[in-house]
Amino acid sequence: MAETFILKILACDELFFEGEVIQLVFPTKDGEWGVLANHTQMVSTVVIGEIRFQTPDEKWHSAIVSDGFIDVRNNKANVIVYSCERPEDIDRFRAEAALERAKEQMITQQSIKEYHISSASLARAMARLKYSQKDIQVR
Repeated sequence: MAETFILKILACDELFFEGEVIQLVFPTKDGEWGVLANHTQMVSTVVIGEIRFQTPDEKWHSAIVSDGFIDVRNNKANVIVYSCERPEDIDRFRAEAALERAKEQMITQQSIKEYHISSASLARAMARLKYSQKDIQVR
């Protein structure tokens, strides 16, 4: 039996997951990073994309996350993100509408702050559409 650690995924509006896992894979600016049991202590950023984790029954689960960070210490990993959703919970029509709005905002003149907000909205909408199409087993 594989060693496990405690994973907690917290979005600003809910506790998405808390339990034992074998491994965790999360998106960073440098690509995907992984965490296993007894991982060295670390803090890192999480970027918009897919987070995956394997539970002790060896099933993989997935979610689409926004920006946030991860704190790993004492055989526990805490992921705190702005939003987190299961692929099957994504409303494709709303995601497509959000993508179109973000594209329109990107072509208008904006302040630097507005540009970064529009850019983040575009990235979130694209990730939601991309991962909503995958056949992923989610807890």
